[in-house]
Amino acid sequence: MAKAYESDQLLKIKARVTYVGALINIFLTIIKIGVGIVGQSASLIADGIHSLSDLISDLFVLIAIKLGSREADQDHPYGHRRFETMATVLLGIGLIAVATGIGWDAIEHILHPVTLMTPSKETLGIAFVSILANEWLFHYTKRAGEKTRSKLLLANAWHHRSDAFSSVVVVIGIGGVLLGFSMADAVAAVIVAIMIAKMGLGLVWESINELVDSALPEEMVREIRRVIKQTPGVQSIHLIRTRRMGEDACVDTHIVVNARISVSEGHMIGDAVRDRLKAEFDDVTDVLVHIDPEDDEFKEGYQKPITREQVQHYLDQYLAEKIHTVDDFRIHYLDGLVEVEVVLPHGIFNDSEQVEWIKKQCAQIENDIDLISKVYVFFKA
Repeated sequence: MAKAYESDQLLKIKARVTYVGALINIFLTIIKIGVGIVGQSASLIADGIHSLSDLISDLFVLIAIKLGSREADQDHPYGHRRFETMATVLLGIGLIAVATGIGWDAIEHILHPVTLMTPSKETLGIAFVSILANEWLFHYTKRAGEKTRSKLLLANAWHHRSDAFSSVVVVIGIGGVLLGFSMADAVAAVIVAIMIAKMGLGLVWESINELVDSALPEEMVREIRRVIKQTPGVQSIHLIRTRRMGEDACVDTHIVVNARISVSEGHMIGDAVRDRLKAEFDDVTDVLVHIDPEDDEFKEGYQKPITREQVQHYLDQYLAEKIHTVDDFRIHYLDGLVEVEVVLPHGIFNDSEQVEWIKKQCAQIENDIDLISKVYVFFKA
Protein backbone atom coordinates (compact mmCIF):
# COMPACT_ATOMS: atom_id res chain seq x y z
CA MET A 1 0.00 0.00 0.00
CA ALA A 2 1.26 3.51 -0.83
CA LYS A 3 2.85 5.63 1.87
CA ALA A 4 0.37 7.93 3.61
CA TYR A 5 1.04 11.66 3.61
CA GLU A 6 -0.44 14.51 5.61
CA SER A 7 -2.43 17.08 3.61
CA ASP A 8 0.27 19.76 4.02
CA GLN A 9 2.94 17.33 2.78
CA LEU A 10 0.82 16.48 -0.27
CA LEU A 11 0.35 20.17 -1.00
CA LYS A 12 4.10 20.82 -0.82
CA ILE A 13 4.93 17.88 -3.12
CA LYS A 14 2.32 18.91 -5.69
CA ALA A 15 3.37 22.56 -5.60
CA ARG A 16 7.11 21.78 -5.88
CA VAL A 17 6.62 19.54 -8.91
CA THR A 18 4.42 22.12 -10.61
CA TYR A 19 6.91 24.95 -9.97
CA VAL A 20 9.71 22.87 -11.50
CA GLY A 21 7.54 22.16 -14.54
CA ALA A 22 6.64 25.85 -14.87
CA LEU A 23 10.30 26.95 -14.82
CA ILE A 24 11.29 24.42 -17.49
CA ASN A 25 8.28 25.39 -19.63
CA ILE A 26 9.24 29.08 -19.42
CA PHE A 27 12.67 28.14 -20.77
CA LEU A 28 11.27 25.88 -23.51
CA THR A 29 8.63 28.41 -24.58
CA ILE A 30 11.17 31.20 -25.02
CA ILE A 31 13.82 29.12 -26.76
CA LYS A 32 11.46 27.20 -29.09
CA ILE A 33 9.37 30.17 -30.22
CA GLY A 34 12.43 32.41 -30.47
CA VAL A 35 14.58 29.95 -32.44
CA GLY A 36 11.52 28.84 -34.43
CA ILE A 37 10.91 32.39 -35.65
CA VAL A 38 14.58 33.10 -36.37
CA GLY A 39 15.17 29.64 -37.84
CA GLN A 40 11.94 29.63 -39.89
CA SER A 41 10.31 26.45 -38.50
CA ALA A 42 6.51 26.36 -38.28
CA SER A 43 6.54 23.07 -36.39
CA LEU A 44 9.02 24.36 -33.77
CA ILE A 45 6.91 27.50 -33.27
CA ALA A 46 3.86 25.24 -32.85
CA ASP A 47 5.80 23.16 -30.34
CA GLY A 48 6.75 26.36 -28.51
CA ILE A 49 3.08 27.35 -28.29
CA HIS A 50 2.45 23.87 -26.91
CA SER A 51 5.02 24.59 -24.19
CA LEU A 52 3.32 27.94 -23.54
CA SER A 53 0.04 26.08 -23.05
CA ASP A 54 1.91 23.85 -20.59
CA LEU A 55 3.00 26.93 -18.68
CA ILE A 56 -0.58 28.20 -18.51
CA SER A 57 -1.74 24.76 -17.42
CA ASP A 58 0.87 24.81 -14.65
CA LEU A 59 -0.73 27.99 -13.34
CA PHE A 60 -4.14 26.27 -13.43
CA VAL A 61 -2.66 23.31 -11.58
CA LEU A 62 -1.17 25.51 -8.83
CA ILE A 63 -4.48 27.32 -8.28
CA ALA A 64 -6.46 24.07 -8.31
CA ILE A 65 -4.05 22.36 -5.90
CA LYS A 66 -4.41 25.19 -3.39
CA LEU A 67 -8.21 25.24 -3.69
CA GLY A 68 -8.59 21.45 -3.78
CA SER A 69 -6.40 20.88 -0.71
CA ARG A 70 -8.73 22.80 1.61
CA GLU A 71 -10.56 20.72 4.19
CA ALA A 72 -14.29 20.07 4.08
CA ASP A 73 -16.48 22.85 5.44
CA GLN A 74 -20.17 23.58 5.93
CA ASP A 75 -20.68 24.64 2.31
CA HIS A 76 -18.50 21.82 0.91
CA PRO A 77 -19.06 18.83 3.21
CA TYR A 78 -17.33 16.46 0.76
CA GLY A 79 -14.25 18.68 0.49
CA HIS A 80 -12.89 20.68 -2.45
CA ARG A 81 -11.31 17.93 -4.56
CA ARG A 82 -13.37 18.75 -7.62
CA PHE A 83 -11.62 22.07 -8.03
CA GLU A 84 -8.80 19.93 -9.44
CA THR A 85 -11.27 18.19 -11.73
CA MET A 86 -12.59 21.51 -13.02
CA ALA A 87 -9.02 22.69 -13.61
CA THR A 88 -8.38 19.54 -15.66
CA VAL A 89 -11.44 20.34 -17.80
CA LEU A 90 -10.16 23.89 -18.40
CA LEU A 91 -6.72 22.49 -19.19
CA GLY A 92 -8.23 20.14 -21.78
CA ILE A 93 -10.32 22.90 -23.38
CA GLY A 94 -7.22 25.12 -23.54
CA LEU A 95 -5.28 22.37 -25.32
CA ILE A 96 -8.05 21.93 -27.88
CA ALA A 97 -8.08 25.70 -28.56
CA VAL A 98 -4.28 25.78 -28.96
CA ALA A 99 -4.37 22.77 -31.27
CA THR A 100 -7.04 24.39 -33.44
CA GLY A 101 -4.95 27.53 -33.89
CA ILE A 102 -1.76 25.63 -34.68
CA GLY A 103 -3.51 23.30 -37.12
CA TRP A 104 -5.30 26.13 -38.91
CA ASP A 105 -2.06 28.07 -39.43
CA ALA A 106 -0.15 25.00 -40.66
CA ILE A 107 -2.89 24.05 -43.12
CA GLU A 108 -2.84 27.62 -44.49
CA HIS A 109 0.88 27.17 -45.25
CA ILE A 110 0.22 23.81 -46.94
CA LEU A 111 -2.56 25.30 -49.10
CA HIS A 112 -0.32 28.23 -50.04
CA PRO A 113 3.15 26.70 -50.62
CA VAL A 114 4.75 30.08 -51.27
CA THR A 115 4.33 30.86 -47.57
CA LEU A 116 6.14 27.71 -46.44
CA MET A 117 9.06 28.27 -44.07
CA THR A 118 12.49 26.74 -44.55
CA PRO A 119 13.90 25.79 -41.15
CA SER A 120 17.59 26.06 -40.31
CA LYS A 121 19.75 23.33 -38.80
CA GLU A 122 19.76 25.09 -35.42
CA THR A 123 16.05 24.38 -34.99
CA LEU A 124 16.80 20.65 -35.07
CA GLY A 125 19.03 20.91 -31.99
CA ILE A 126 16.38 22.84 -30.03
CA ALA A 127 13.83 20.13 -30.83
CA PHE A 128 16.19 17.50 -29.37
CA VAL A 129 16.61 19.61 -26.21
CA SER A 130 12.80 19.77 -25.93
CA ILE A 131 12.49 15.99 -26.19
CA LEU A 132 14.99 15.39 -23.38
CA ALA A 133 13.52 18.09 -21.09
CA ASN A 134 9.91 16.98 -21.51
CA GLU A 135 10.70 13.29 -21.12
CA TRP A 136 12.47 14.05 -17.83
CA LEU A 137 9.50 16.21 -16.73
CA PHE A 138 7.10 13.37 -17.59
CA HIS A 139 8.84 10.87 -15.32
CA TYR A 140 9.37 13.43 -12.52
CA THR A 141 5.72 14.57 -12.53
CA LYS A 142 4.34 11.05 -12.96
CA ARG A 143 6.22 9.80 -9.89
CA ALA A 144 4.81 12.69 -7.85
CA GLY A 145 1.31 12.07 -9.20
CA GLU A 146 1.45 8.40 -8.19
CA LYS A 147 2.90 9.29 -4.78
CA THR A 148 0.14 11.82 -4.04
CA ARG A 149 -2.62 9.99 -5.99
CA SER A 150 -3.29 13.26 -7.87
CA LYS A 151 -5.13 12.77 -11.16
CA LEU A 152 -4.35 16.38 -12.03
CA LEU A 153 -0.59 15.82 -11.66
CA LEU A 154 -0.85 12.60 -13.67
CA ALA A 155 -2.75 14.49 -16.39
CA ASN A 156 -0.01 17.12 -16.39
CA ALA A 157 2.63 14.40 -16.60
CA TRP A 158 1.07 12.97 -19.74
CA HIS A 159 0.85 16.52 -21.05
CA HIS A 160 4.66 16.66 -20.73
CA ARG A 161 4.92 13.29 -22.51
CA SER A 162 2.76 14.66 -25.35
CA ASP A 163 5.24 17.56 -25.58
CA ALA A 164 8.08 15.07 -25.96
CA PHE A 165 6.18 13.20 -28.68
CA SER A 166 5.34 16.43 -30.49
CA SER A 167 9.01 17.41 -30.40
CA VAL A 168 9.86 14.05 -32.01
CA VAL A 169 7.43 14.96 -34.80
CA VAL A 170 9.16 18.36 -35.08
CA VAL A 171 12.54 16.63 -35.49
CA ILE A 172 11.09 14.47 -38.28
CA GLY A 173 9.48 17.50 -39.95
CA ILE A 174 12.59 19.69 -39.83
CA GLY A 175 14.73 16.75 -40.92
CA GLY A 176 12.38 16.17 -43.83
CA VAL A 177 12.74 19.78 -45.04
CA LEU A 178 16.53 19.62 -44.72
CA LEU A 179 16.41 16.46 -46.87
CA GLY A 180 14.37 18.24 -49.56
CA PHE A 181 10.72 17.65 -48.58
CA SER A 182 9.49 21.25 -48.41
CA MET A 183 6.11 20.52 -46.82
CA ALA A 184 7.43 18.21 -44.09
CA ASP A 185 7.70 21.00 -41.49
CA ALA A 186 4.12 22.21 -42.04
CA VAL A 187 2.79 18.64 -42.05
CA ALA A 188 4.65 18.06 -38.77
CA ALA A 189 2.93 21.14 -37.32
CA VAL A 190 -0.47 19.68 -38.29
CA ILE A 191 0.44 16.36 -36.63
CA VAL A 192 1.54 18.21 -33.47
CA ALA A 193 -1.83 20.02 -33.46
CA ILE A 194 -3.71 16.72 -33.75
CA MET A 195 -1.71 15.23 -30.87
CA ILE A 196 -2.44 18.26 -28.67
CA ALA A 197 -6.15 18.14 -29.51
CA LYS A 198 -6.35 14.41 -28.76
CA MET A 199 -4.74 14.95 -25.36
CA GLY A 200 -7.17 17.80 -24.62
CA LEU A 201 -10.22 15.77 -25.58
CA GLY A 202 -9.06 12.89 -23.37
CA LEU A 203 -8.65 15.16 -20.36
CA VAL A 204 -12.05 16.78 -20.87
CA TRP A 205 -13.83 13.45 -21.36
CA GLU A 206 -12.28 11.82 -18.29
CA SER A 207 -13.01 14.83 -16.08
CA ILE A 208 -16.61 15.14 -17.26
CA ASN A 209 -17.12 11.46 -16.42
CA GLU A 210 -15.95 12.25 -12.90
CA LEU A 211 -18.16 15.33 -12.59
CA VAL A 212 -21.26 13.29 -13.51
CA ASP A 213 -20.32 10.69 -10.86
CA SER A 214 -19.35 7.81 -13.13
CA ALA A 215 -18.56 4.57 -11.29
CA LEU A 216 -15.06 3.37 -10.47
CA PRO A 217 -13.45 0.86 -12.88
CA GLU A 218 -15.24 -2.51 -12.89
CA GLU A 219 -12.15 -4.38 -11.68
CA MET A 220 -11.83 -2.10 -8.64
CA VAL A 221 -15.55 -2.45 -7.85
CA ARG A 222 -15.14 -6.26 -7.93
CA GLU A 223 -12.29 -6.00 -5.43
CA ILE A 224 -14.38 -3.71 -3.21
CA ARG A 225 -17.20 -6.29 -3.26
CA ARG A 226 -14.74 -9.03 -2.32
CA VAL A 227 -13.44 -7.12 0.69
CA ILE A 228 -16.97 -6.31 1.90
CA LYS A 229 -18.15 -9.93 1.58
CA GLN A 230 -15.12 -11.17 3.53
CA THR A 231 -15.93 -8.90 6.49
CA PRO A 232 -17.24 -11.01 9.43
CA GLY A 233 -20.96 -10.50 9.96
CA VAL A 234 -21.76 -9.54 6.36
CA GLN A 235 -24.16 -12.04 4.80
CA SER A 236 -24.43 -10.39 1.38
CA ILE A 237 -24.33 -7.11 -0.56
CA HIS A 238 -27.40 -5.98 -2.45
CA LEU A 239 -26.39 -2.47 -3.51
CA ILE A 240 -23.08 -0.72 -4.14
CA ARG A 241 -22.45 2.69 -5.67
CA THR A 242 -19.05 4.26 -6.33
CA ARG A 243 -17.79 7.57 -7.66
CA ARG A 244 -14.71 9.76 -7.90
CA MET A 245 -14.03 12.97 -5.98
CA GLY A 246 -10.74 14.29 -7.38
CA GLU A 247 -8.15 11.62 -6.62
CA ASP A 248 -10.40 10.13 -3.92
CA ALA A 249 -12.99 7.38 -4.31
CA CYS A 250 -16.33 7.27 -2.50
CA VAL A 251 -18.33 4.09 -1.82
CA ASP A 252 -21.99 3.71 -0.78
CA THR A 253 -23.13 0.18 -0.02
CA HIS A 254 -26.08 -1.73 1.47
CA ILE A 255 -25.07 -4.88 3.34
CA VAL A 256 -27.31 -7.62 4.71
CA VAL A 257 -26.67 -8.82 8.28
CA ASN A 258 -28.44 -11.25 10.61
CA ALA A 259 -31.92 -9.84 11.19
CA ARG A 260 -31.89 -10.77 14.89
CA ILE A 261 -28.73 -8.99 16.01
CA SER A 262 -28.80 -5.72 17.92
CA VAL A 263 -28.56 -2.27 16.34
CA SER A 264 -25.16 -1.73 17.99
CA GLU A 265 -23.76 -4.99 16.55
CA GLY A 266 -25.03 -4.07 13.10
CA HIS A 267 -23.38 -0.67 13.47
CA MET A 268 -20.11 -2.35 14.49
CA ILE A 269 -20.21 -4.53 11.34
CA GLY A 270 -20.76 -1.41 9.24
CA ASP A 271 -17.75 0.27 10.87
CA ALA A 272 -15.66 -2.83 10.17
CA VAL A 273 -16.62 -2.67 6.46
CA ARG A 274 -15.67 1.02 6.31
CA ASP A 275 -12.32 0.48 8.05
CA ARG A 276 -11.37 -2.50 5.88
CA LEU A 277 -12.13 -0.65 2.63
CA LYS A 278 -10.05 2.35 3.71
CA ALA A 279 -7.20 0.06 4.73
CA GLU A 280 -7.26 -2.01 1.51
CA PHE A 281 -7.68 0.84 -1.02
CA ASP A 282 -5.59 4.01 -0.94
CA ASP A 283 -8.15 5.85 -3.10
CA VAL A 284 -11.16 5.10 -0.87
CA THR A 285 -11.59 7.94 1.61
CA ASP A 286 -15.36 8.06 2.17
CA VAL A 287 -17.57 5.01 2.85
CA LEU A 288 -21.28 5.05 3.67
CA VAL A 289 -22.63 1.69 4.88
CA HIS A 290 -26.38 1.03 5.14
CA ILE A 291 -27.34 -1.98 7.27
CA ASP A 292 -30.25 -4.17 6.07
CA PRO A 293 -31.83 -7.19 7.80
CA GLU A 294 -32.81 -8.68 4.42
CA ASP A 295 -32.22 -8.25 0.69
CA ASP A 296 -34.98 -5.90 -0.45
CA GLU A 297 -33.30 -4.54 -3.59
CA PHE A 298 -35.79 -6.00 -6.07
CA LYS A 299 -38.88 -5.98 -3.88
CA GLU A 300 -41.64 -3.56 -4.73
CA GLY A 301 -42.82 -1.06 -2.15
CA TYR A 302 -44.38 -2.53 0.95
CA GLN A 303 -47.42 -1.26 2.74
CA LYS A 304 -46.50 1.48 5.15
CA PRO A 305 -45.19 -0.39 8.23
CA ILE A 306 -46.73 0.16 11.63
CA THR A 307 -44.68 2.17 14.07
CA ARG A 308 -43.45 1.31 17.54
CA GLU A 309 -46.14 3.58 18.98
CA GLN A 310 -48.82 1.60 17.14
CA VAL A 311 -47.42 -1.70 18.39
CA GLN A 312 -47.41 -0.25 21.91
CA HIS A 313 -51.06 0.70 21.41
CA TYR A 314 -52.02 -2.88 20.37
CA LEU A 315 -50.18 -4.35 23.33
CA ASP A 316 -51.88 -1.90 25.69
CA GLN A 317 -55.22 -2.85 24.16
CA TYR A 318 -54.87 -6.64 24.11
CA LEU A 319 -52.83 -7.03 27.29
CA ALA A 320 -54.60 -4.30 29.25
CA GLU A 321 -55.11 -6.44 32.35
CA LYS A 322 -51.49 -7.63 32.45
CA ILE A 323 -49.59 -4.87 30.61
CA HIS A 324 -47.72 -4.08 33.81
CA THR A 325 -46.09 -7.50 33.56
CA VAL A 326 -44.51 -6.72 30.16
CA ASP A 327 -40.87 -5.77 30.77
CA ASP A 328 -40.07 -4.75 27.18
CA PHE A 329 -40.81 -5.58 23.54
CA ARG A 330 -38.75 -5.68 20.35
CA ILE A 331 -39.89 -5.26 16.75
CA HIS A 332 -38.51 -6.89 13.57
CA TYR A 333 -39.54 -5.57 10.15
CA LEU A 334 -39.13 -8.51 7.76
CA ASP A 335 -40.71 -9.37 4.39
CA GLY A 336 -42.96 -6.35 4.62
CA LEU A 337 -44.48 -7.56 7.88
CA VAL A 338 -43.80 -7.11 11.58
CA GLU A 339 -42.65 -9.63 14.17
CA VAL A 340 -42.97 -8.66 17.82
CA GLU A 341 -41.02 -10.13 20.71
CA VAL A 342 -42.76 -9.56 24.05
CA VAL A 343 -40.33 -9.83 26.97
CA LEU A 344 -41.73 -10.85 30.37
CA PRO A 345 -39.89 -10.74 33.71
CA HIS A 346 -38.47 -14.05 34.86
CA GLY A 347 -40.44 -13.73 38.11
CA ILE A 348 -43.75 -14.77 36.49
CA PHE A 349 -42.26 -17.83 34.74
CA ASN A 350 -43.96 -20.19 37.21
CA ASP A 351 -47.32 -18.40 37.05
CA SER A 352 -48.66 -20.66 34.31
CA GLU A 353 -52.15 -19.20 34.31
CA GLN A 354 -50.95 -15.67 33.80
CA VAL A 355 -48.41 -16.74 31.17
CA GLU A 356 -50.97 -18.72 29.20
CA TRP A 357 -53.36 -15.78 29.17
CA ILE A 358 -50.63 -13.50 27.79
CA LYS A 359 -49.73 -16.05 25.10
CA LYS A 360 -53.39 -16.37 24.12
CA GLN A 361 -53.76 -12.58 23.77
CA CYS A 362 -50.57 -12.39 21.74
CA ALA A 363 -51.95 -15.03 19.36
CA GLN A 364 -55.10 -12.94 19.08
CA ILE A 365 -52.99 -9.96 17.98
CA GLU A 366 -51.52 -12.14 15.20
CA ASN A 367 -55.01 -13.04 13.99
CA ASP A 368 -56.50 -9.56 14.19
CA ILE A 369 -53.69 -7.34 12.93
CA ASP A 370 -52.73 -8.12 9.32
CA LEU A 371 -49.32 -6.44 9.38
CA ILE A 372 -48.21 -8.33 12.51
CA SER A 373 -47.22 -11.79 11.34
CA LYS A 374 -45.95 -13.23 14.62
CA VAL A 375 -45.82 -12.35 18.33
CA TYR A 376 -43.26 -14.25 20.39
CA VAL A 377 -43.16 -14.38 24.17
CA PHE A 378 -39.78 -14.46 25.93
CA PHE A 379 -38.67 -14.37 29.55
CA LYS A 380 -35.92 -12.04 30.69
CA ALA A 381 -33.00 -13.92 32.22
